[in-house]
Amino acid sequence: MLRHAFKTLSAFTLTLLLSSGFAAPQATAKKTAAKTAEKLQWVSWSDDVFKQAKAENRFVLLDLEAVWCHWCHVMDENTYKDSDVIQLLRSRYITVKVDQDSRPDLSNRYEDYGWPATVVFNGNGQEIVKRQGYLAPDEMAGLLQAIIDDPTPGPSVKAEPKINFAENPLLTAPAREAIKRDYAVQYDTKQGGWGFNDKFLDSDSAEYALLLARAGDKDAEQKVKTTLRLQQKHLIDPIWGGVYQYSAEQDWIHPHFEKIALIQANDLRIYALAYAQYRDPEYLQAAKDIHRYLTGFMMSPEGAFYVSQDADLIEGHHSADYFALNDAARRKQGIPRVDKHLYARENGWIIAALAALYGATSDKTYLDEATRAANWVIANRSLPDGGFSHDAKDITGPFLGDSLSMARAFESLYTVTGDRQWLKRTQETMDFISKSFASTDAPGYVTSKIATDSAYKPHPQRDENILIVRTANLLNHYTGDSAYTKMAAQAMRYVGTLEIARTFPAAGALLADYEFTHPPLHLAVVGHKDDPAAQSLFLATLRMPSGYRRIEWWDEREGPLPHAEVEYPPLDKSAAFVCSERSCSKPIFAADEIKSKAEELLAKNVEPPVEGKK
Repeated sequence: MLRHAFKTLSAFTLTLLLSSGFAAPQATAKKTAAKTAEKLQWVSWSDDVFKQAKAENRFVLLDLEAVWCHWCHVMDENTYKDSDVIQLLRSRYITVKVDQDSRPDLSNRYEDYGWPATVVFNGNGQEIVKRQGYLAPDEMAGLLQAIIDDPTPGPSVKAEPKINFAENPLLTAPAREAIKRDYAVQYDTKQGGWGFNDKFLDSDSAEYALLLARAGDKDAEQKVKTTLRLQQKHLIDPIWGGVYQYSAEQDWIHPHFEKIALIQANDLRIYALAYAQYRDPEYLQAAKDIHRYLTGFMMSPEGAFYVSQDADLIEGHHSADYFALNDAARRKQGIPRVDKHLYARENGWIIAALAALYGATSDKTYLDEATRAANWVIANRSLPDGGFSHDAKDITGPFLGDSLSMARAFESLYTVTGDRQWLKRTQETMDFISKSFASTDAPGYVTSKIATDSAYKPHPQRDENILIVRTANLLNHYTGDSAYTKMAAQAMRYVGTLEIARTFPAAGALLADYEFTHPPLHLAVVGHKDDPAAQSLFLATLRMPSGYRRIEWWDEREGPLPHAEVEYPPLDKSAAFVCSERSCSKPIFAADEIKSKAEELLAKNVEPPVEGKK
């Protein structure tokens, strides 16, 4: 009974600590003097660890941390230096520490547990306990002893639920309406923003609201504008720029100060889309503030982008006072550590965001930065047959996230340049994904080509499969190759399964469903790429406010378009066309006329088509 109590206490304990603004465990002050100078011997994750554990009758403790994470630092400085904890770990455990950013497979496997995640296994690789968040020394010692006394799995370890995956990639009308209801109730009408605990700008929820707002949904417009304002006011660093990860305590005024590549990329892209839609200078300023942080702190000398910046100036010590300082005062004290790994996945996210900002502003600076980073990743992270490694030398992998984010980046670059090299690279990378990551026993695509360990096979992950739907579906529209529709359908069967679709945020499944069942906004420019008139028309098409669009530039000197299903009339000067599934507009010769023609089409094309039709 005691063992089960220890195995279920952590989440409640963490909630109390966070809600009280708890910084350093004072209840263990009597032990501070007893902390030993000895250090634990941390090893890397591998199957050899389990072989050793089985041979020596030990357990395996995995400390899955994030190098930017405040509470991970507190555990390192407090819990893992406690003499009782060290003695117990040394007596019966092999201790494994992994930075979750370095291992997307483990990160996706335990993402529901946040960081730090503490997982204990037996020598067969079977989970015994899974704990979320900070564990104080006394709590950890009690947990470790309880496992030694009774090594059977505790209540935190549950059998994987059997999921009846969708047979059809097309959502039924009742399923779609259920997910829409979930999306509606996930908005916090009191505090603003999607979600009720940590406050942040959820990019999928905001993008779906922008989509609805373009069709005249005033409620969606009010919600997304409120969220964008709150995010800009409270979670964008007014001194250095960049976005703090989130605010705790169910409001917007208690930020956690880490700055992570994914958050920067998602917010940059959403503010770019919002600026394109509303031309509000506040949204452009928010995007510029994120951009100046990326170039000032996260850009390597080679033009690729780093992973994160730490929440703490001094590890384990809250930095609210530090981040309240001005630039000079901060720099006088020092700068929080930047994780200078250069991962393909993080660079792909940022490249796609920079492409969106270029499209919204026509400022070539952003395109040049995106192109430079893309070329660096191609030169330094390419695998044979179109895929990408995570780091310079991966222990395992490859991982789906790296190739997928780069495919999305290449597709975004093709959209904003019309340069066919980027379309070719998108195809090569998506073909690599199709061959390497398709699930063999369920719908969707798995997160890693190689299992994390012999006791656990790779699983699909929701966000990755949503992005496959969106990337492969658009690629089909660009190329006319039905293989990419099949890829999108394979991922959509996973995403559209109600147990998966109806988790927070529901907007991801709705975006995937919308794009899978609708043609993109299709804009085409016909004219030579060195013609100023054609260039002006093309830039005007890029300013169209949609995250789902097919933009092409046909210069007849390059040969037919990859998917030349439209026959454009011969003209003696450059022109633009707005197309639907069945027809195209008359030639548009003035850039300022494109917006009205396109908006006319967008307004007619938001609601899903009749059920069962694609």
